[in-house]
Formats: sequence, C-alpha cells, structure tokens
Amino acid sequence: MSNEVELNPEIKTNLSRLEALLFAAPGLSAVEDLAKTLGISSAEVESLAGILSEHYAERHGIRLQKVRNQYQLVTAAEHAALIEQFLGLEVSSRLSQPALEVLAIIAYQLGATRPEIEAIRGVNSDTVVKSLLAKGLIEERGRSEAPGRPILYRITPDFLQHFGLESLEQLPEVNFEELKALRQSDEPKEQRILKD
Repeated sequence: MSNEVELNPEIKTNLSRLEALLFAAPGLSAVEDLAKTLGISSAEVESLAGILSEHYAERHGIRLQKVRNQYQLVTAAEHAALIEQFLGLEVSSRLSQPALEVLAIIAYQLGATRPEIEAIRGVNSDTVVKSLLAKGLIEERGRSEAPGRPILYRITPDFLQHFGLESLEQLPEVNFEELKALRQSDEPKEQRILKD
C-alpha cells in the first residue's frame, strides 16, 4: 500500500481483515457491523477504508465504494466494457434515456409522483417507472397529498450504488429555473414550426 512503510503491524492486520470481510460480503456492509466484527471503532473502520480506497485507486481494478454509511468492493468503472464482454452481459442492461430522465427527476426532487414526472417529461412514464421499480432503482415512499393521492417514488440505495455515489449531495448542481426558462423560450419556435 502507498503508506506501507508507515503502517504498524496492527493496522496491516486490520486492513487485511477488513479487506477479507468486504470481499466475502454479498453486498453493502455497514460500518457498525464491520467495526463490531473486527472489534474496533467505527472511526477506525473509516480510517482503514480510506487507506484501502487509496490503495485500490492507485494500483488495482477494484474500488472501495461507499454508499451512505456502508462499504462494498466493486470493479473499477473504467473496466466496465471489458467485464461486460467477459461475462457476456447484454448491453440492454444499460439504462435507456427515458429511464435516466425519470431517475434524474426523482433524485433531484427528492421524490416525485408519476403525474409530476409525466408533467416534466411531457410523455407517459408508466412503463419506465415500472421498469425502474423492477430494477430496484426506485421505490414507493408513500402517497402524495395531491388530488387522487398518487404514489410518491424515491431513489434507493441501489441507485446510489449503480451510479457510484455516496449520497445525493454528489449529484451535479442543476439550475432548474434556467432550464425552465430555456424550455419556455423554445416553445414558441416549436409551435411556429407546427403551424407552418
């Protein structure tokens, strides 16, 4: 590891033990669970995870991904095409443009109903919403107070994991007012084209 000269034997042992747990884990592992199993504090787990993460980023094809307060070993994104080819994965497993639009709406609004999604997109989104629910990227959060009490959807931890995010704060900033103004300025041109 990059800090190998500076690491004492206890830290090296705990790094090795943490790596083994993460490798054996079927999915995300909570910091508290890792700390309890290793017999160390959560802060120590976070510190060890930082060392592992730096090490993997420098020299390996795997990464240590953090989603909220959980960790998981994943393959490096730059090797995705190679892995898909090796495993014979279909390109269809990628998300469509409509699916990405719906996910963006739900993520940036911290939840949205299907009528809200359709009002923004301007098209029926029922199939896309069902597909995202089936993939586990969104989930039902409850019901809106709007007329008819439509179902309110939110993103899931799988969404964060799929896009390699720790939290929604890592999403790029979007100026929605600017986008609305841009869309409204384009509408008269579209109407003129249709009338001609």
